Amino acid sequence: MMNKRSFIKSLGVGSLALVQPGMAARAAAPLAATPLRRTSHRVWINPDPKDADADIQQRYAAYRKAGIADIYFEADSEKHFRIAKKNGINAHRWIWTMNRGEKDLLAAHPEWYSQNRKGESCATHPPYVDYYRWLCPSKPETLNYLKEQVSMQLSKDYVDGIHLDYVRYCDVILPVNLWSKYGIDQSRELPEYDFCYCDTCRNAYKEKTGKDPLELEHPDQSPSWRKFRYDRITNIVNNLALVAKQHKKPITAAVFPTPEIAKRIVRQDWTNWNLDAVNPMIYHGFYREDVSWIGDAVAEGVKGLNGRFPLYAGLFLPDFNGNMADVKRAVQLAVQNGAAGVSLFGNVTPEVLEAIS
Repeated sequence: MMNKRSFIKSLGVGSLALVQPGMAARAAAPLAATPLRRTSHRVWINPDPKDADADIQQRYAAYRKAGIADIYFEADSEKHFRIAKKNGINAHRWIWTMNRGEKDLLAAHPEWYSQNRKGESCATHPPYVDYYRWLCPSKPETLNYLKEQVSMQLSKDYVDGIHLDYVRYCDVILPVNLWSKYGIDQSRELPEYDFCYCDTCRNAYKEKTGKDPLELEHPDQSPSWRKFRYDRITNIVNNLALVAKQHKKPITAAVFPTPEIAKRIVRQDWTNWNLDAVNPMIYHGFYREDVSWIGDAVAEGVKGLNGRFPLYAGLFLPDFNGNMADVKRAVQLAVQNGAAGVSLFGNVTPEVLEAIS
């Protein structure tokens, strides 16, 4: 499976799971000096098994000194995990959740995959890009499979927690600046990107409401049909949280930047999940916003959570174009608006570490 770093790179700088092309963060006026409460930070990494132990040790020691307390590893590399732990950093296994394009899984269980409003399955008609292969969250087999995957990772003694990514539906609407890239007009929800309408989902919704979603005049405008799908993903997450609880290890998730955007674009209702922390990907350049929007997005998320668990603001380092003053400002805005810290994606250079310290 392609890792997330390669996935973003394959779509050009500033793509987020195929979404939002980035643009340079505009310069912003500095904030007035304000004392910040004690924070810790996090990093998303795809570990390279070819890295020398001495290099890993030096890197993670510098991370810890800069205030990074948790690392989300996209691949299983025991030496990376153990060296991180040796330096006082929690090592979490970062997994793709609903988007599972493994060839063996596709071959063995094509019936597990989500169907769009036209009746096309992700197993045979992936939307947008070939590796968009979304499982149906309503099928018991999907939940059981994901529970097994999470339990397998958490059973390893060097894994401190599980981190969920792609824990959502396919993007039903892309940002307007990507429409030309794919030659589509998404001023309304198009049936080929609207999921899931498989028999399992339709029957479950019909049992609940007495209606078949395919027979609704405007299914894209039905609040109950939207909520049904929010709840399908929430059910997946909360069941995986029970697995994590059994292992006595934390569960976290990477999510879309605000509760409103997450619900509208990917049917993701993350304020109602039973997590230990959440990492909204507040990648300002993807949304053609400046650095100040990071504070607004954090404030919306913190308000929606109402203290249920901490929020770590996800920052996409390429969006800052090497401007360390803006990185500092982003951290300050996040913390001032209620974030417990930030979570970094990109090249964590010594200059970045100095900026977040």
